[in-house]
Amino acid sequence: MRHLTLGLAATALSFGCAAKPTKEDPKPAGAPAPVASKPAPPPAPTLNRLSRLDFNLKAQERFLPFFWRDDANGNGTLEPSELALLWGPHETPRTALLDGKGQFTQAFLDAYETMVKAPDEASLPEAERARREVLRLELSQGRPTLVETNLAKGSDEDRAIVRHVAEAARVLEVIHGKQLGTHALWEQVPVTDKLSRSLFHRNQGPFCVAPKTENDEACTALVPKPKRLSGLYPAELQSDPKFCDRLAKEKNAKDLMGHFSVVVADGKGFKAVPYSEFYRPEMEQVATSLEAAASAITSDGEKAFQSYLRAAAKAFRTNDWEPANEAWVAMGPTNSKWYLRIAPDEVYYEPCAWKAGFAVSFARINLDSLAWQQKLEPVKVDMEKALAALAGPPYRARDVKFKLPDFIDIVLNAGDARNPHGATIGQSLPNWGKVAEKGGRTVAMTNLYTDVDSQKTLEAQMASLFCPSVMAKATTSPGPAVMSVVLHEAAHNLGPSHEYKVKGKEDDEVFGGPLASTMEELKAQTAALYFSEWLVEKKVITADEAQAAHVRDVAWAFGHISRGMYTADGKPRNYSQLASIQLGTLSKAGVLTWKADLKAANGQDTGCFELDLAAWKGAVDVLAKRVLMAKGRGDKKDAEAMVAAFVDAKDDWAKRRDVITERWLRAPKATFVYALTP
Repeated sequence: MRHLTLGLAATALSFGCAAKPTKEDPKPAGAPAPVASKPAPPPAPTLNRLSRLDFNLKAQERFLPFFWRDDANGNGTLEPSELALLWGPHETPRTALLDGKGQFTQAFLDAYETMVKAPDEASLPEAERARREVLRLELSQGRPTLVETNLAKGSDEDRAIVRHVAEAARVLEVIHGKQLGTHALWEQVPVTDKLSRSLFHRNQGPFCVAPKTENDEACTALVPKPKRLSGLYPAELQSDPKFCDRLAKEKNAKDLMGHFSVVVADGKGFKAVPYSEFYRPEMEQVATSLEAAASAITSDGEKAFQSYLRAAAKAFRTNDWEPANEAWVAMGPTNSKWYLRIAPDEVYYEPCAWKAGFAVSFARINLDSLAWQQKLEPVKVDMEKALAALAGPPYRARDVKFKLPDFIDIVLNAGDARNPHGATIGQSLPNWGKVAEKGGRTVAMTNLYTDVDSQKTLEAQMASLFCPSVMAKATTSPGPAVMSVVLHEAAHNLGPSHEYKVKGKEDDEVFGGPLASTMEELKAQTAALYFSEWLVEKKVITADEAQAAHVRDVAWAFGHISRGMYTADGKPRNYSQLASIQLGTLSKAGVLTWKADLKAANGQDTGCFELDLAAWKGAVDVLAKRVLMAKGRGDKKDAEAMVAAFVDAKDDWAKRRDVITERWLRAPKATFVYALTP
């Protein structure tokens, strides 16, 4: 996506001058000159006409790169010290918003006035006015949520590193836009249509993705609405809804299904073109920026980070990612204060679930992770044995050498890691190769959803669905959620994972790409549910800590269920489906029960969920055994049976999901935006 300018040019101010006498109005000789009256000064602009939340929503609608971070003194008025400038496609300098004295520029004040006023759309055709209303509804379902990194106390080296990585991230967004097949469409969005441009940037394409609007044909940033076409496969091939199956049957299927290539037609059939060749200009730009970041490092304490930057730069030129993976896992909280993952990794975004999407996750290390590492390090071998016992033959426990999760505080996400709603809060990478087989590296993102707005929203959502007795055990503090993320990501490296083979076939070949992704995430999250009680038995955590995690895990599942089981184009939502399988199983076992006549904890909604925490362990043990056996044996039939029973069935559980969706979606989801404040 090319860079855009905000257009906040400095506004010239005109001052009144005294009128000069004219020949038609002569003055007597020697008469005193008239004293010109000074014009009354313009009234001071009032920046209290929008609440903080409304200000941020209006800025999103108008594609303006600023954010009111907090009302520090509680006076309801936006002040210069409370404004953050957002990272993104804009090229707006800070001086366009604040002058040399730290006061708002006239350009910013003019922009504020446009936010206060309703857009003038009376002259637009009725269909266009209706489209824009739908776009506003789409955007309103994502609440801008700030992740800010203040570099004021950082060193010159720190600021240089951040500048170069941020530039690499800008270019990587172009690459991912091309993978999505949407990059070329950006030029078709009128520059004056800020609403459509905002939607396109947030969603990385013209299509709507929020639950209330994703299936609305009028919801599009482009008219007429374009077809969804991946940029990773020939457009003409994608008219066949089963084109992935067709490619999987080609003689060179293994190459075509490779994770780091684009499929093109070659006149005789299809061939795979390496990313480094297909995206060569952009790949070179990313490599150059990473090398510049490496060159900016002069301190001895960042040699490991410097090595990764150089290895990653080389990978962008060669398409050989394994050396960069090795340099990446060599980093950690003991040898660098930085965390950066810039590479093609996850496959969930594309129709065949084969091609790794380019993503950036840039963060600072949070040393609190060392506490969890100390807890789990002594038992990680036993964790592997526990899952192996659940899976049964032919799976056998491996010699586990993975690193336990590092905690990181996100600076910015880009490409496949920048989601329209929410963000990844835990990740275990890489997914393939020798480094993955050795356990890779696992991280938990600890500074997301910790802001006051997110916590208030979560509390209201839980109170609308939980009965009072369950809500009494619920908490919005990050501790239980972080524990689940740690266990989920650790579990990706335990038991039968992506690289595990059944009869010589990996899970993509056994289950098919989309189902394989669902099963791997179901395994990891079910293991997280299982291990919370297991750790109580091992005296690593307390029973109260486990129960708080159980309640929070159910709330997490509510959130994913509310997104729906499938995307608008029929692609499975992996997390939504696993959440429905988990809660559907708990419902069938009588652990999660619906009390139709009981008031929810908010005192307003009738009907709520009760949770029998005493029966939790038995039900989760049964589910964990089923999931691990299906993974370990490559039992596609049982995997499909779980989806059929708890995702696709039109039964009472499906009706309960409708209630969950309605109540959870009363509040907008978090749309994370990023600020790098000097």
